[in-house]
Amino acid sequence: MSPAAAPLFRAPPRPAPPDTGVMSPARSPLWHPAQWRWPLPALAAWLLAWAVCSTGVALREPVAGLLAGLVVSALAALLVQGPWRRLLVAAGFPASALALGASSALPGWWWLLPLGPLLLAYPLRAWRDAPFFPTPASALQGLAGVVGQPARVLEAGCGAGHGLAALRQEFPRAELVGLEWSPLLALAARLRRRDARVRRGDLWAEPWGGYGLVYLFQRPESMARAWAKARAEMPGGWLASLEFAVPGVAATARLPGADGRPLWLYHVPGAPQ
Repeated sequence: MSPAAAPLFRAPPRPAPPDTGVMSPARSPLWHPAQWRWPLPALAAWLLAWAVCSTGVALREPVAGLLAGLVVSALAALLVQGPWRRLLVAAGFPASALALGASSALPGWWWLLPLGPLLLAYPLRAWRDAPFFPTPASALQGLAGVVGQPARVLEAGCGAGHGLAALRQEFPRAELVGLEWSPLLALAARLRRRDARVRRGDLWAEPWGGYGLVYLFQRPESMARAWAKARAEMPGGWLASLEFAVPGVAATARLPGADGRPLWLYHVPGAPQ
């Protein structure tokens, strides 16, 4: 385009995002673990570490194989996002190697047996949506002071009921509903929290309309989807997220949280239905 035909106005260039030192999924190549759905990075790291260690054992260099497996675990942990995920990736191989060393009389595959009950209690789908760790008892202090006293409150992904207990402290008269995908965790929450209505279900398929507040403690990559669902189904309500903010959306309020985790509060635009 010649200078005479150039537009009179140009949009200012977008500022470059800050370099956090962690490659984002949009910029990372396909082989990078940032592109994989959790828990595939952890499983791949553990298998690779054991493959490297087994190669050292086959070459009659077990110590070198063990050290190489530890290095693989550490390097793989640096490629995933989030401190707890890094810990899981890094600790999987040494924990299983330690268990095998303490139980050398057992076959090498015996440590896979606990994975069966683990997957039953915490299915792969739940791994992708929610953290391993429950809502701390005091994490929601001050929530009612911002959102008032809604009549109906939903915890989307209630686990074993810890979040329902924290919600009950803030909303003593509300109708509490807990939704959990894992059948075992839903049963545990139902037994622990007789003051709430708990059922097994998909938090993304369950309608959020009719709730004055939806609380969740999910993963950071779930927050954009949660905000879109809240805007579509519960105008005028509140979305509360422990630790993870909605990307690109200014929070209505941010509570520090008694345990150090921030509680992000978002008032959904629109009039209540």
